[in-house]
Amino acid sequence: MADEEIAVKEARVSNLRDAARRVLRQENAVLIIVLGALIGGMGGVTKGLTIAPSNMMNVLLQSSIRGVAAVGQAFVILSAGIDVSVGGVALMCSVLGASMMTKAPWLSTVGYPMSPYLIIPVMLLVGTGWGVINGSLVARIGVPALIVTLGIWEVTKGVSFMICRGASVGEQPLNLAFFGSGHIAGVPTPVITFVVVGVIGYFVLHYTVFGRSVYAVGGNPASAWLSGINVKRIQFMVFVISGFLAALAGVIMTARIMSASMVMLSGLEIDSIAAVTIGGVSLAGGRGTLIGPVIGSLIIGVINNGMSVLGAGPSVQGIVKGVIIIGAVTADCIRRRR
Repeated sequence: MADEEIAVKEARVSNLRDAARRVLRQENAVLIIVLGALIGGMGGVTKGLTIAPSNMMNVLLQSSIRGVAAVGQAFVILSAGIDVSVGGVALMCSVLGASMMTKAPWLSTVGYPMSPYLIIPVMLLVGTGWGVINGSLVARIGVPALIVTLGIWEVTKGVSFMICRGASVGEQPLNLAFFGSGHIAGVPTPVITFVVVGVIGYFVLHYTVFGRSVYAVGGNPASAWLSGINVKRIQFMVFVISGFLAALAGVIMTARIMSASMVMLSGLEIDSIAAVTIGGVSLAGGRGTLIGPVIGSLIIGVINNGMSVLGAGPSVQGIVKGVIIIGAVTADCIRRRR
């Protein structure tokens, strides 16, 4: 009887170990564990300040802006590209929109305040236009994505400065605030936007021909072309998507702080790349899911918020982000070698 009980206990332990191994093999499960550990750890270090409901909501709001941009970045990286113009495009769309909606005549580019319901589509269209330029240069002409998007990043920053002349563009219409701090059924509008973008992106990548083509192009563009996939079209479209979502991030940020300036959205391109790499998407392309970047955005949000509460300056936050990116890419390289 004793032997049977021992055998049963050993079987249970073995089953638990097998279940644990299966869970740990799932990258997203590991990310969720890391996220939970970070939330708990930051809560302990800050004596509960970071896990207060109001602060957690603030983390969600900050992560929403980063997360929307990260979804677009994920499409590009999955196709074996990269988009470092995200921050510049978002900034330029934000400054342009704010300058057209402001009530301050000395800051307005049109001379009078225009409705957000008219200008927001313009902002999204402009962001999409920059995506078209990126995609055309990369897919049609063959210029390396890093060079193209780095150049567009500089161009959009320059255009932004020309529009606002270095000043903060405030005095925005009150109905703009709904898109940045409003609520629907008690849930903040930016969080809803982030969830909707994530769900649509996940569906497109995993349940459509276009999504499967993105993975194929990122994995092996030559094989994808031999399979009948229009590689250039896929490479073009992912940058268009990234440009549109960068502009959407700019809209959310403008509506949240009710102004636009040259310092806002700084580092969005780095944050989006970090979120994607932390989320397990390979920089070599063709591997990863969209759930990972969503969780990665939250991880960065928790880290940034925790360091801010602890009094760490931008320099320390930059060091941490750099280490995170290097670590994530290194881990990806090790996995691919195995």
